[in-house]
Amino acid sequence: MQSFMYTIKVPVGLHARHAGLIVKEAKLYQSAVTVSCGEKSADARHLMGLMMLGVRQGDLVQVSVEGVDEDLAALKMKALFFKHF
Repeated sequence: MQSFMYTIKVPVGLHARHAGLIVKEAKLYQSAVTVSCGEKSADARHLMGLMMLGVRQGDLVQVSVEGVDEDLAALKMKALFFKHF
């Protein structure tokens, strides 16, 4: 399993457009991708689950990736977060 932490910088947090980018990227891989914020976590392939996390600007999230292609998936997810969030 691989994981990384990221502090959300965008003023609107993880709203629908940003969550949609995460879903789109996570669906490219066989590995399970989970986004956690505080006590809550969600499967990165489910838009509503991500939205229910209520992630705001300044929140620290953990992204965990586990599976056969976790190295590539973790690398790409990290790039996505650093580019867009």
